Amino acid sequence: MRLSMLIAPLAIVAAPPAAAQLAPGDAAPDFTTQGALAGQEFTLHLAEKLKQGPVILYFFPAAFTPGCNAEAAAFADAVDDFRAAGASVIGMSADGVEQLKPFSQQHCAGKFPVASATPAIISGYDVSLGRQYQGRNITSRTSYVIGQDGKVAYAFTDSNPARHVANTLAAVRELAAE
Repeated sequence: MRLSMLIAPLAIVAAPPAAAQLAPGDAAPDFTTQGALAGQEFTLHLAEKLKQGPVILYFFPAAFTPGCNAEAAAFADAVDDFRAAGASVIGMSADGVEQLKPFSQQHCAGKFPVASATPAIISGYDVSLGRQYQGRNITSRTSYVIGQDGKVAYAFTDSNPARHVANTLAAVRELAAE
């Protein structure tokens, strides 16, 4: 079954308010930034992560907000399913790494990294909302599945965090089956 056949019913039920600008087949911009895993800071390089398999790169508006807390917990609950499909999960927001350290412990349960999306990363992935929340820049809630070849395999934008885990997991499983 093709990815489009699998995901199409989900898109009808959960049509996003705006489409992610990077489309399947587009090259995912490479980047290096600071991230946190289980409260520990590290340097994240997308190209290095892709050597290990596909990457779910999910952008969320701001750490420690109700929707973002729930989405991080949902990805943490499903991280073993993503690993079984050969993929890794990385959360991204415009928050600085100092804010992401405790978020990675509390809401990601230390199960996957979160990283700081610099203005260049936000622009490259076209996820800027162009506004602030409590004085912080925020990104759209957009999830990308990036294949090991560095190309976008799936993109989904929806402000509701509820469908991001299920949709990206289905996309990763379809990618693995190809």
